[in-house]
Amino acid sequence: MTENNMNKKDNIISGPVAPRDPVEKRSCIYLMVDSDIEAGSRGEGKPSEEIYLEGRIRNAAEFIGGVTDKQILDLLESCEGFHKLVHSIGVSVQAADDSIEEVNFVLQNWGKTNKYESGTTLRVPCPANGREVIINLADYEWSPDDDILGKFAFEFERVGQMAKATVKFYLNDGYEVPELIIDPPVDFESEGYNKMIVRSLLNRGNNRRLKKAIEKAEKGEDVTIAFIGGSITQGAGAKPINTNCYAYQAYLRFKEMFGRNGGDNIHYIKAGVGGTPSQLGIIRYERDILRDGKVKPDIVVVEFAVNDAGDETKGVCYESLVLKILSAENKPAVILLFSVFENDWNLQDRLAPVGEYYNLPMVSIKDAVVEQFRLTREDGNIISKRQFFYDIYHPTNDGHRVMADCLAYLFAETKKAPVDEEDIIIDKEPLIGNYFKDIRLLDRKTNTHVAVIDEGGFTETDRDLQMVEMDLDSHGTAQFPYNWMHTPSSGNESFKMTIRSKGLMLVFKDSGSSEFGRAEVYVDGEHVLTADPHIVNWTHCNPVILYQEEEAREHTIEIKMAPGDEDKCFTILGFGYVL
Repeated sequence: MTENNMNKKDNIISGPVAPRDPVEKRSCIYLMVDSDIEAGSRGEGKPSEEIYLEGRIRNAAEFIGGVTDKQILDLLESCEGFHKLVHSIGVSVQAADDSIEEVNFVLQNWGKTNKYESGTTLRVPCPANGREVIINLADYEWSPDDDILGKFAFEFERVGQMAKATVKFYLNDGYEVPELIIDPPVDFESEGYNKMIVRSLLNRGNNRRLKKAIEKAEKGEDVTIAFIGGSITQGAGAKPINTNCYAYQAYLRFKEMFGRNGGDNIHYIKAGVGGTPSQLGIIRYERDILRDGKVKPDIVVVEFAVNDAGDETKGVCYESLVLKILSAENKPAVILLFSVFENDWNLQDRLAPVGEYYNLPMVSIKDAVVEQFRLTREDGNIISKRQFFYDIYHPTNDGHRVMADCLAYLFAETKKAPVDEEDIIIDKEPLIGNYFKDIRLLDRKTNTHVAVIDEGGFTETDRDLQMVEMDLDSHGTAQFPYNWMHTPSSGNESFKMTIRSKGLMLVFKDSGSSEFGRAEVYVDGEHVLTADPHIVNWTHCNPVILYQEEEAREHTIEIKMAPGDEDKCFTILGFGYVL
């Protein structure tokens, strides 16, 4: 890996730019514009905000920078094109706290030989007072192995520190892009904004359970509102992530609307895990929402509309999760929430029929915002994509506020409506499927009695895990810490498990590290899959089905390192079993 570091005194440019490099005369592409950044906990290295560019930089240049030129957009998608196009990078950082004097700006390229380990890393100290630093690309040595731009990072000294950042690509002679036009602030009090929020109410649904929760809250009884989903529910894009995420803001709305005596009777659970579908959500529901039986939520918001493309059951896990929640003895309300990506896509067409089938309250962020994205301010635009999206997947603080306001509108409309006399009907044939409704987690700590396990060479415990900000936590909680890990020194014996069940999922760790390798998975002596942690290629929890049968019977599971990868690592995070 080629790593470049610049001394602070050599790279700060304040006032007029150095005469040898008049960048102010160059056309530039904005990749970030006064974007909120927050130092998050990392397994190694300094706390940082990371902005991934792989597969995203083209979209960022389009919706943030307003670039439409196909040639320029194509050049951004490789390091070779980047150097042909870009003369220098302008970075400015304005810290929220005067005690922060400096923040490191990092540009990391992914390599051709070893994706995360062989490309160039550029690290430049930047003053945290808003002055622009000009990084002239010609001043640095770049690895010939550079393939694509991988990520930006902003490194801080402490978790939770915040700033605003702007990043520009100043272009070489011969390339021009339109000058950026800054959007006016969103008018959250306008009539147009309120009309936009009203459009989010996809289905009022049977209100009996939600009204019961509202009535409990107004009486001063304890009410718990819980949120389960992917990275948007985790809070990605919100700064601070723990308090400006839509989940916490929606909880505050509910607390302000219906809580008693300051709202101390309203309780909050957030369990979003980035990059994961309802297929994983249903495995972790009892652990992350019910807290292994300690919590009985009154309201559960389910948000998997942009994550379930990765659900290999194509909706069966989603409907199973909905039924799992609805079937609880305390009869909680379920609200289906449909978020949206920057390209206007979600899985609402697949998942909303589940809500219609059980007549559940449904809120569509897509229905609220997508139509008005296409309008100018004069024609009725309320919030632009640049204002709504932090990147091509996740909302900004403004976007998270829109989501919270959409949920609050459902709460208000439910409060005003007469109560439905009958409860929803769940005792009927499922629409897509309910096979996984009663799935349970099995790991080194949980439900170990249901299986006989020979760890073989998977005796270690992996501690470098996907970290998630649960509830109000801002430091992150390790996902699936009670795991089985194979390392080069732990031996080549297979992991073996005997279990009586009709269905089984394996959850394994994805990783971008070259230290991780593939594992072969066998069921009753037959090869069923090769688990490859480099398909997703970042530290991540990956659920896969091993078998799905109609009747429970005894099965033997064997997991061993693939040929050629015996000296690599592999982590079994856990299993989900259906009796």
